This record gives sequence, structure tokens and C-alpha cells, in this order.
Amino acid sequence: MTDAKIKAAARAEAFARRKEAFAARRPDAADRLKQVLAEFSGSALAGYMPMRTEIDCLPAMAAHDGAVGVPVILGAGMALKFREWVPNARMVPGEFGALIPEKGGWIEPDVLIVPLLAFDRRGYRLGYGGGFYDRTLEELRARRAVTAIGFAFALQEMAEVPIEPTDQKLDLIVTEAGVFTPAA
Repeated sequence: MTDAKIKAAARAEAFARRKEAFAARRPDAADRLKQVLAEFSGSALAGYMPMRTEIDCLPAMAAHDGAVGVPVILGAGMALKFREWVPNARMVPGEFGALIPEKGGWIEPDVLIVPLLAFDRRGYRLGYGGGFYDRTLEELRARRAVTAIGFAFALQEMAEVPIEPTDQKLDLIVTEAGVFTPAA
């Protein structure tokens, strides 16, 4: 099976798992994420606007002590940029239907809350296949240290996410069941 077919199969399984976890309404992990983010008080944070069955990071973003931004897709094959976000900001649809602030400055995050379909204990994530977060993390990490936090339901864990050389590792993973640092 080709790498593309392996990842497509993994994505189909991961979507089903996430949908199951979302429907079960497991305890919210936002409080756990808030505790983790307290260690990064004052740092610029990038979160995301949850779509469909993604776990909701908005309460943790709203509570963060520091600038907060959300991703803006500028074009295929490009790294993300992050527009400043505040609770109750006027939002408009961006690429792929993700909401983005209608206006606001750009921030360069020190910490990113990264959405995902699946993760493994090595710290790899399975995304939607566009490579936006991998490109973004690679560019940011080439300039300075940044922390990538995967935020997911525990049920989204896989034994081993299929990876490619361009895949960037997460530094922490937060779920409703706990927080862990991937193996080195």
C-alpha cells in the first residue's frame, strides 16, 4: 500500500474515533489545557476555531494571559499566519470554512495548540493532509524555539501514526485523560 493510501486509511479510522469521542461527551479537557498553558503565561499563543467534532480549545484560549491568535490559510503549500483573536471577536469564514477574525494584527506564536485527527506516544499527529501545521512548525522552529501542543480526545490515540519526513513532532499532548510528553 502506498504512503498516501496508508494515511487515507488512517484518516478514515481517526475521523470515526474522534466522532465517537465527541458524541460520548467525555469530560472536557479545557481545564487541563488551561493548567498547561498557565506555564506559558505571557507567551503568544495560537489556538484554533474548532470545527465539526474537534475538541474545543476556546475556553483555554480565552483564559490565556497573553496574545492569542488563530490560523489563517494564505494559500496551498504555504505556512499558516496567525491573526489576533479575542473572545467575542467578529468572525468571518476563511479557507475550508474555518472562522477567522474579520480584522486584527498578526502574531507570531511561541506556543501552538494543534488540532489533529490522531496522535501517537512518539508525538506524531495525523492531520487533514494539507501539511499546513507541519510547514508552519518547520518555519517557526528554524527561527526559534516554539512549543506545539496536541489537543485531542484520548480515544484519538493510535498505536503508530503513519509519518513522512516532513512531519513535525508535538512537544506535549493534552487529553481529558491526562498530559504527556512524547518519547524522545
